[in-house]
Amino acid sequence: MNYSDEIVKRMNIFKDFTEYDYNMMRQFKDVLYSSIKNGNKVMTCGNGGNAANAQHIIGDIVGRFKIEREAFAGLSLTVDPSVMTATGNDYGYDEVFARQVEGLGKAGDTLIVLSSSADSANVIKAVKAAKRKGIQTIGVLGNNGGGIKEHLDYVLTFKFKDSDLVEETAMTIFHIVLMDLEKQLTK
Repeated sequence: MNYSDEIVKRMNIFKDFTEYDYNMMRQFKDVLYSSIKNGNKVMTCGNGGNAANAQHIIGDIVGRFKIEREAFAGLSLTVDPSVMTATGNDYGYDEVFARQVEGLGKAGDTLIVLSSSADSANVIKAVKAAKRKGIQTIGVLGNNGGGIKEHLDYVLTFKFKDSDLVEETAMTIFHIVLMDLEKQLTK
């Protein structure tokens, strides 16, 4: 394996960012700012490594990222095994996130979805449930946005669907967005 090629591949993802991508990141921040400033919460979901990233984002929102501050409201829909297994057993795995959005979400909240394939039925159903409740939706997706893209309010998509690349890119994007968000919310 050529480590240099792997590093260059990752660097090129960000070299190829356009003003559209940077503007979308600013819009992500604005949506999150509005939710948190108005006393609402941020929810996240994804599968596999994207589930871990969903948890990571919420850890940075509730705990802190770079600035000492009060906690902001956030909830990862990937972390409650009792809810996940009961819902999966009773309704099917496709419903594990949507049922939580229906039960825990409210208008003014924001749902962040992460997906490498961008075709995960459980993520698509979560986004549709969010839309029915008046919840803003944000996504970072591989596979050109797959079947999820068309349902989102704000989205960044990438041609590749390699899980490692989507997951690494998503976390870089959200670390930058959260850095800006914290600065704005703590002024």
